[in-house]
Amino acid sequence: MDQTPLKRPQFFFTTAPLPCPYLSDRLERKIVTELSGPGAENLHEGLARAGFRRSHSIAYAPACPGCRSCVAVRVVVPEFVRRRTLARIWRENEDLLAVKVPSRATNEQFDLFTRYQQSRHTGSDMALMGFYEYSAMVEDSPIDTFVIEFRDKMGALIAVCLTDRTNDGLSAVYSFFETKSERQGLGNFIVLWLIEHARKLDLPYVYLGYWIADSAKMGYKARFQPMEALGTSGWARMDEISAAD
Repeated sequence: MDQTPLKRPQFFFTTAPLPCPYLSDRLERKIVTELSGPGAENLHEGLARAGFRRSHSIAYAPACPGCRSCVAVRVVVPEFVRRRTLARIWRENEDLLAVKVPSRATNEQFDLFTRYQQSRHTGSDMALMGFYEYSAMVEDSPIDTFVIEFRDKMGALIAVCLTDRTNDGLSAVYSFFETKSERQGLGNFIVLWLIEHARKLDLPYVYLGYWIADSAKMGYKARFQPMEALGTSGWARMDEISAAD
């Protein structure tokens, strides 16, 4: 008699519509599924290549009727070259000490996270997060997740990036930084550092989540060419996107 255990079915759900945080005249819906059990890593690998993102132990992707504005994008690491603005941002911030630490929340991180939210996202759900919610965001991960802390020469925490690793790249889950710092381009520098770290690890991609052509909040992603976008026929090279440089 065959004693092979039955594989647990993977369930996907659609969320209720909510106001879109990026396009003011749209509603947002997502398709979500749980990442759990011994197969979580493999499931996440497949879903990441299918354009899903991770939050806590949930993988999600846009599922908005009549809207295809969210486009999953990834940087092609071997071909990326810093030019002009990005080269300047790298020079001005490369003295920062980047330290890879386990995905454990600290009060120091949370203080920086709170200042960032109050400066950039006042009134948002994330701006109302307490330490418990922040800890869950950082620590609730069933896959290979770590935190990069960026510190200046005095040891002050300047920026943080929560990062997932997959077999083919690094995924920037969430990053935040000191908005009142005299340093320029810290958000862009975090992406530049991830690209260089992926290059050292011989990983071909850095996943940047979703890009929306009509969203100013997403505009910075267009700078990191060459990029690939996920379309109906799979991942393909994006045309050069005109962006302020």
